[in-house]
Amino acid sequence: MEKIQIGQNFFIPMPVVLVGTQVAGKDNFMTVGWCARANANPPMILCGIGNHHYTSKGIAETKTFSVNIPSSALLEKTDYCGIVSGEKTDKSHVFEVFYGSLKTAPMIRECPVTLECRLVETVPLPTNTLFIGEIAGAYADGRVIKDQKPDFPEIDPLFLTMPDNRYWTLGKYAGDAWSAGKNLITER
Repeated sequence: MEKIQIGQNFFIPMPVVLVGTQVAGKDNFMTVGWCARANANPPMILCGIGNHHYTSKGIAETKTFSVNIPSSALLEKTDYCGIVSGEKTDKSHVFEVFYGSLKTAPMIRECPVTLECRLVETVPLPTNTLFIGEIAGAYADGRVIKDQKPDFPEIDPLFLTMPDNRYWTLGKYAGDAWSAGKNLITER
């Protein structure tokens, strides 16, 4: 099939997370769609946050943040945290909060998986800033762990697609990574 030029919009589905931080001593959460692994060892994650967002102040202030993976059951609260600013709205009571060893990275008890991160590097870009954090602690509900591995259908994560601005849930299993393509390997 012939390819057509479609512009430079975003066509990669993105995991939806809630980034938590303290701003002026108050817990704040923001919905973020630009989040990915950044390094394997030590484990690091990056979150791209618009330069105008209030959450950036908290990360700069405390040098910590959390990454919380909401399930689809938290869709309404997750979307709410993305449409109201912590600068004008107190979001500290939207979720039940707990802390790990960092003490300034508020995590969401209702999320099946949470990570507390120590800021390692900040990369300023024209419209966004990439916050790279080393994962200092990872926490999960026991029900989402099977055979000491994450059970993603049980986690029930959300994904964001743009430019249609829609949330999606995990699809069906398609195959095993680093295995499905082995039949195409030829010996030389």
